[in-house]
Amino acid sequence: MIGVGAAAAVAAGRYASDAALKAPPRRPLPSDPKVTVHATAAGHVTLTRSLASLRPGTYGLRGPGVHAAVGPVTEGAGRTADTVVRRLLRVDRGDLTPGTRVRFTPEVYAGDPGTALGLDHREVRVPGELGHSPAWFVPGARDTWVICAHGLGTSRAQAMNVMPFLAERRFPVLAISYRGDEGAPRPREGLGHLGDTEWRDLDSAIGFALRGGAGRVILYGWSTGATMALRCVADSRHRMRISGLVLDSPVLDWQVTLRALAAARRTPAPLVPLAVRAAQGRTGLGRAKTAAADFPRGLDVPALLLHGPADTVAPWGISRAVVAKRPDLISLHAVPDAPHAAMWNADPEGYEEALRRFITPLM
Repeated sequence: MIGVGAAAAVAAGRYASDAALKAPPRRPLPSDPKVTVHATAAGHVTLTRSLASLRPGTYGLRGPGVHAAVGPVTEGAGRTADTVVRRLLRVDRGDLTPGTRVRFTPEVYAGDPGTALGLDHREVRVPGELGHSPAWFVPGARDTWVICAHGLGTSRAQAMNVMPFLAERRFPVLAISYRGDEGAPRPREGLGHLGDTEWRDLDSAIGFALRGGAGRVILYGWSTGATMALRCVADSRHRMRISGLVLDSPVLDWQVTLRALAAARRTPAPLVPLAVRAAQGRTGLGRAKTAAADFPRGLDVPALLLHGPADTVAPWGISRAVVAKRPDLISLHAVPDAPHAAMWNADPEGYEEALRRFITPLM
């Protein structure tokens, strides 16, 4: 009976770790609950009142066959105790008809940098360890490239939020996909590794940039993309060509993040500890030194860390502790009321001002 119980525990752990790590790349995060569209009129949309629909800032709305962008909450007609009215900036795809169920997403733009932003760009293929992955390249006059790596629940489209800012400053921008993304190679067993293996695809993108004429690179990552950037600055063969890091909501404690993901996918609470153990056994997470665990020890390039106390996926207390250890190289821009990896969305102006102050000396 002990053997049967142990086997059942292993099976349960695998099931629970699948819920967290084997999800589709853009599966919603805990901060992305569904809301219902109640009405649209005169540049406004009425949505079910919730913590998500009341957030400050600018977000995408994503549903089956639908993508739209909304701005701040307004006092528009139609607002009730159960609904909230936001500015409707545009509908990129589909129709926001009453009854449509949508989720808030950090991805404000749909399409590509040309159709969404009017930016000159090329679709490129970046060779990597497992094969070629699609990326967008936006040319610029400088020889320092910015390489963008998205995180959990999003795609390379997240980088379009900051592309106009970077393009205005004439940075070439490479927005990458990596293993597990649509059009990219499938990882071993179909499991994500919270950046611990995916970083090698970012490392390959650095090599691609250097072969394409980059003299230096700035790594810009959200969520697990930020974790990938940390691994590159520690272990990449190209690390001497990295001149700075922009880290938005970095995942610095994989166990905390995995618990949050498992819970968000409705894993029964008793199975969550089993999920953590199973994930460690299946992926190797935590067995060896990770750059995130060592951060900021050994850091020798400036870093901007953008994070906020409302993040339930990658708690910002860890980020605050990191900054306190290396105030000589790391600056922190705190964003209140922002969900995971949506710091720009909650306060675009404040975010871009912090980014401007950091990136100008690296130009």
